[in-house]
Amino acid sequence: MDRVDVRGADAVEPVPGGAVRRRRSAAVTILVTLVAVGFAGFAALRGFGLERGWPLVPALAFTPYALGGALLAATAAGLLRRRVPLAVLVAAAAVLAVAVVPRAVPFGISGAGGPELRVMSLNVLGGGADAGEVVGLVRDRGVTVLALQEVTPEVLDALSAAGLDDLLPHTVDHSAPGVHGSSVHAAHPLADLGDLAEGTEAFAMPRAAMEVPGYSSPVEVVSVHPQPPLAPGTMDGWRGGLRALPGPDGAEAGAGEAGDPLQRTGLRILAGDFNATLDHAELRRVLDAGYVSAATVHGQGLEPTWPVGGGLPGVTIDHVLVDASMGVGSFEVVEVTGSDHRAVLARVTLPEAR
Repeated sequence: MDRVDVRGADAVEPVPGGAVRRRRSAAVTILVTLVAVGFAGFAALRGFGLERGWPLVPALAFTPYALGGALLAATAAGLLRRRVPLAVLVAAAAVLAVAVVPRAVPFGISGAGGPELRVMSLNVLGGGADAGEVVGLVRDRGVTVLALQEVTPEVLDALSAAGLDDLLPHTVDHSAPGVHGSSVHAAHPLADLGDLAEGTEAFAMPRAAMEVPGYSSPVEVVSVHPQPPLAPGTMDGWRGGLRALPGPDGAEAGAGEAGDPLQRTGLRILAGDFNATLDHAELRRVLDAGYVSAATVHGQGLEPTWPVGGGLPGVTIDHVLVDASMGVGSFEVVEVTGSDHRAVLARVTLPEAR
């Protein structure tokens, strides 16, 4: 007698392992969604300038790498056909790209018609940088203004012995033991206008008024070095250092007392180890006052300056910021033996005398 299949024609055979595959699919969806949410949160922090405190502030320094990660994650989400996470990742990548990509596109004034200054800044790592190499770089590049950070008296002695005083005979010396000192050196006469740093733990940020031959008014140079945002306890010092930086127009509080010669000009150059990238809202606030980054004028705003030889990906925390009326003829980043920072060099032209 023939057996009859009583399950009917529409019966479906159970698929071995089907439940396992469904669980795996759900796990992948959850994972991709969490990744998308993470990148979206990072993009929101950057886009709206919402970073507050540690560790968000140091994390924002790696925004260019986050853009690369968001693009890779979006590609993976597309291949996995997770449409909602894909849309979120594409939006996050777009926000980050708007912030990052312009730094790689040359834009700005290359020449302003006035005298030329060749500006160099370097964090000498508390004396670790090779003094002879620093002086050689000043000589070879024809540097006329040098801003140094983490300068000790011993560093200045070594630089002097290597011949710096012959090239840049004028100095505003705010050197100090350890990593707290800074200085400004120039081929032209300098006047010490004091220090922007406040507090016993602050790093020196000397202001110097420079008399430029053939120019009607002095130009102020600041050697910039706020505290690094390495721990929760350093955040106030980091933020305070950046907020102490004067705008380029000479009109804000703290720009100088009545009779200060800088009140007759508005030209300032901020050069140094800012311990901040252009992804930090605090540094963008400085730029919004009327400065431009010399690096971005030549599309080199993503060139890393720190750390050299470290385990972290390179970030751009050393800058030369100039009054927006100045021209930037060239920009260069150079490695110096013994320092964990690269030197930054900019050829700057002042606007025609006003």
